[in-house]
Amino acid sequence: THSVETPYGSVTFTVYGTPKPKRPAILTYHDVGLNYKSCFQPLFQFEDMQEIIQNFVRVHVDAPGMEEGAPVFPLGYQYPSLDQLADMIPCVLQYLNFSTIIGVGVGAGAYILARYALNHPDTVEGLTSSIPEMILGHLFSQEELSGNSELIQKYRNIITHAPNLDNIELYWNSYNNRRDL
Repeated sequence: THSVETPYGSVTFTVYGTPKPKRPAILTYHDVGLNYKSCFQPLFQFEDMQEIIQNFVRVHVDAPGMEEGAPVFPLGYQYPSLDQLADMIPCVLQYLNFSTIIGVGVGAGAYILARYALNHPDTVEGLTSSIPEMILGHLFSQEELSGNSELIQKYRNIITHAPNLDNIELYWNSYNNRRDL
């Protein structure tokens, strides 16, 4: 686990694996209310992911103040905007001397990585958003998800192996763009 100072404050990130020559790093960014462990640990522990993670170094970025054991920000602290959080990523990559990434984001993290990709297209080889994990987070509480029950595994399997995951993502995006009642 490392921290680096950026123009918008300190950011903490955790690195797993050994960099492979000419391969991008997988860089993750979590959703609101989570940190990298609660958001991505189930995904990267999934049996089908083992071959992938053997071949790529992973960089898990925690939004400021979301890392385990983070102190409470002082009264009046101005939290960075999502665009500013995206502007912190080059500092992480420079610190690690990585030139390209494959971004994996959920919710707010997906927005942050998309904003980063728009500003630095030459450094992004791909973006993914874990639709199954977002949907599970919608269907179940964090307590239920961390319990890793048989029911959660059943739904994760249904969603992950759905033949129409692209359609599910479109429906999910429509749901997230709904107007207030």
